[in-house]
Amino acid sequence: MKYYIIAGEASGDLHGSNLIKQLAIQDPNYSIRCWGGNLMEAAGGKLVKHYRDLAFMGFAEVIKNLPTILSNLRFCKTDILQYKPDVLILIDYPGFNLRIAEWAKQQGFKVVYYIAPQVWAWKANRVKKMRQNIDLMLCILPFEKTYFKSEWDWEVSYVGHPLIEVIEDFKASNQLSKKPIIALLPGSRKQEIAKKLPIMLSVAPHFPNYEFVVAQAPGQEADFYTPFLNGQSNVKIVKDSTYKLLLESSAALVTSGTATLETALFGVPEVVCYKGSNISYQIAKRLVKIKFISLVNLIMDKEIVKELIQDALTTEHLIQALHQLLTNPQHLTQLKEAYATLYERLAAGGHASENAAKEIMVFLNQPST
Repeated sequence: MKYYIIAGEASGDLHGSNLIKQLAIQDPNYSIRCWGGNLMEAAGGKLVKHYRDLAFMGFAEVIKNLPTILSNLRFCKTDILQYKPDVLILIDYPGFNLRIAEWAKQQGFKVVYYIAPQVWAWKANRVKKMRQNIDLMLCILPFEKTYFKSEWDWEVSYVGHPLIEVIEDFKASNQLSKKPIIALLPGSRKQEIAKKLPIMLSVAPHFPNYEFVVAQAPGQEADFYTPFLNGQSNVKIVKDSTYKLLLESSAALVTSGTATLETALFGVPEVVCYKGSNISYQIAKRLVKIKFISLVNLIMDKEIVKELIQDALTTEHLIQALHQLLTNPQHLTQLKEAYATLYERLAAGGHASENAAKEIMVFLNQPST
């Protein structure tokens, strides 16, 4: 069969690559054309657009780059029509993918959505159109299946969280080694790195016995990070080694997003850091309807990890939070127990890529109605 897959971010490239590998097992005669990154290309997809050319973060940034986004939408529609896939698989990236889903459904294409948009947090009004335009919704968070059924009477599939298989594979090939390292995961886009990394690095002089190691994001050059380091002796950068870094870290300062969940699944004590442009933050604060910003706290439905958001993200507050992680045994014990519960809750879903591939094949082999 012919598959057209669209992922617009680094995380989507990772999960899309694993999905491609599983689709290849389920369908040896597969042909895949995709938007994503190097991982999806290496897994066997024909790469059309790289996610580096698609990632725009925040309300102001989206408006600024609207002509490019609209151009990408037009190109995407033309490319899909020329390729004529048996199914369109959309991975997260809702601002773009939901528009493509609506158009694709009108054109008569089968539409699968893998990694549901976080409509339980904001823009719940999207769900009505999503139900109309998406033939198969594959969710990765345990509470989403209940949410869509109870709130919208929509039967969706929970396939497990794709990070479980990624982390299990990585752990199997790397040995744990304890070093006095504090990992810094400031995000993947230049805007968010520039906002948060200087504040994260400002605590380094207050912990001279630890080495602060910055995880360089895929798609960003090392030279971009250099001005933020200020020649500090206990700060360095690593590339393409984020998971190895987490395995060796005593604690981590992590920007909001998937990285907060990755860090928790590795069992690393963390402080969640978020700071955006003031305009984007003020808009989001009025629209987002969730108690927490990190996936860890959202899944557990209580504060497991400390969140420092916007004005609360200061050097002083970071020092206090990091000191708590490094010196309070009781707090660490409670955190590790919560992490274990989190892992069990997500692992209960099994391997997401394999489950998703099987769900897609069952869907495609159903008689047409």
